[in-house]
Formats: sequence, C-alpha cells, structure tokens
Amino acid sequence: MQQEHDWVVRAKEVIRADAAAVLGTIEGMDGSFLAVAQLFATCRGKILVTGSGTSGAVASRAAHLLSVGGTPAFYLPPADGLHGGLGVLQPQDLVLALSKGGSSDELNDFCARAKTLCAGLISITASPESVLGSISDHVIRLTLPEGTDLGSVVATGSSLAAAAVTDALVEVCRVARGYGWDKILFTHPSGAVGRDAEESLHRLQEIQA
Repeated sequence: MQQEHDWVVRAKEVIRADAAAVLGTIEGMDGSFLAVAQLFATCRGKILVTGSGTSGAVASRAAHLLSVGGTPAFYLPPADGLHGGLGVLQPQDLVLALSKGGSSDELNDFCARAKTLCAGLISITASPESVLGSISDHVIRLTLPEGTDLGSVVATGSSLAAAAVTDALVEVCRVARGYGWDKILFTHPSGAVGRDAEESLHRLQEIQA
C-alpha cells in the first residue's frame, strides 16, 4: 500500500510540473510572439515545422494543427531534410524549428541551410543564446520552471510548453486569416468531428452570437 501511495504522490508531482511548464509560456506571449504570428498569418507559402526527438513529435503535431486552422504547414524531420528534403522549400515559405536546448547539430545544420532557401527561420526554444537561437530571425523563448522535465533529461513538461505555444499560434493565425469554423468542419469530414459537424457549427454560432 505504501508503494502504491508513493506512486500516486509521484504522479501528481509530474502533472503539477507539466502544468507549471504550460503556464510558464504565458510570459512568452509578448512582442516576439506577435511578430511571429504576423509572419505566419500573412505567409503566402507554407510553414515547414521541424524538430528532433520529442521536439519532432511536437513539431509534427503543430504542423497538422496549423493546417487544420487554415495556415498551410507540413512537418519535415531534419534528417530527411539533410537527405534532399530541403529541396521542398520555396522563397515564400517559412521554417519553424522546435528545440528546448537549441544544440542539436543535425537540426542546426538543417536550419542553417533552410534559412537560405526561404523567407525566414523562427525557433521556439528555452535557450535563445544557443546556436539555433543565434541563427534564427525570430525566437519565441520558453520560460521553464525548475524541475519541468523528468530528471532534467526527459522532455516532458518542456514539450508540453512548446505545444502550448504552437497551439496559441494556431488559433491566433486562424482568426487573423479569417478561417472560420465552417471551413474547418468542411475540411475535417471524418471521425466524430465530421459526424457532428452540423451540430458543432450551430453551437459555435450560438456562442459567437
């Protein structure tokens, strides 16, 4: 019983740390965030979102949600980019790189090359002074409380914080682009979202009225 109690206590500590990491991102909703949001909202190309490891998983999620919200985006792992995938970039595109420490050689090599092929490089990182931060045109800084990640090694809270920032970009850009819920529901016809599209749209219209 004592062991099970300890497990519950530890589980709660992890969730509190995760919650604190997400709430800490509020400090980053400043002029830097606004500048990036304006770039994304007016981008006439696509947003290439990238990251390594856990940041790559968050980057893939971010690319999907940006597209769902009307900001065309796609995910490209840095390793694939360095094996020829960089050729996808066009001058009107933007690159968004996610990295807690900004010190991944593979990611930084990818971003340094990508920057020469597109309209700008944006990073979300807890280390603006890192190599990634130094080569970026714009940096959104993650302010992470002590003990955010398990053992300060496993990217638990920090990855949730990065996801929260990209979620904020998704919604701000959706509004700025005038991408209404009717369009989202039209392009998302499958699953429960599509099944309940008419009811969802009616409910949203009532809320906005």
